Amino acid sequence: MNEWIRKYGLKAVMGAGLLLLAGCQSNYSLVRVEGGRVPITAVYDEYPDKEAEKLVEHYKEKVDSIMSPVIGYAAATLTAYRPESPLSNLIADVLRDGAKQLTGQLADVAVMNMGGIRNALPEGNITYGTIYEIAPFENALCVVTMDGATLETLFSQIASVHGEGISGAQLVITTDGKLEEAKVDGRKIEKDKEYTIATIDYLAEGNDKLEAFRDARSKQVSKKHLLRNLLLDYVAKCEKEGRVIQAETENRIIVR
Repeated sequence: MNEWIRKYGLKAVMGAGLLLLAGCQSNYSLVRVEGGRVPITAVYDEYPDKEAEKLVEHYKEKVDSIMSPVIGYAAATLTAYRPESPLSNLIADVLRDGAKQLTGQLADVAVMNMGGIRNALPEGNITYGTIYEIAPFENALCVVTMDGATLETLFSQIASVHGEGISGAQLVITTDGKLEEAKVDGRKIEKDKEYTIATIDYLAEGNDKLEAFRDARSKQVSKKHLLRNLLLDYVAKCEKEGRVIQAETENRIIVR
């Protein structure tokens, strides 16, 4: 290339290159784009793709060695559903208690969205993989402070979607999604009082129709304290103490 430049000059060589590229251009043009959904069902377990299996086999062995160790035991299958469920109660409790790692104190309230709970906790052995399936996102613990008036607005928004995971509070909502009554630790909400709410950073930004979080007075978030890690620590603690994982519905959200 350098010899050509010396012999013919830089401009001549560049011009020839552009002509060459122009000559290689395709006459094809995009006419349309089509897409669709491919359902991932048990059919792939019955008729697996041999080439795909061979491709991921090496990686699967590594992942399985990390995800398969048993770390605890669930007394019954826990699922998440509105307005209140055993699994959403459990996760909200873990978030509320986890606030102590940021503030040194138990949060007044905790909120977890049902949409962020991606799988059930099956009865029996709990593995690392079990928790990763429940909390696959990099959601971090966040503790916000807000006055009672804003907290009531937040509870109204929870009522409008017919329930989310909560801890430390009791709500009475209507079948059409209106908030009738809200209490924190059994007491009526004081509009000017400051409350602490533990949640995940995704919700603290006002996502999933919980816009009241945007009006919080302060916000503390730690990427070191992921929801997934809090759940793993909770399971490990129960196992160390000889306790099985269990949770129930407790009329935290009553529909009338």
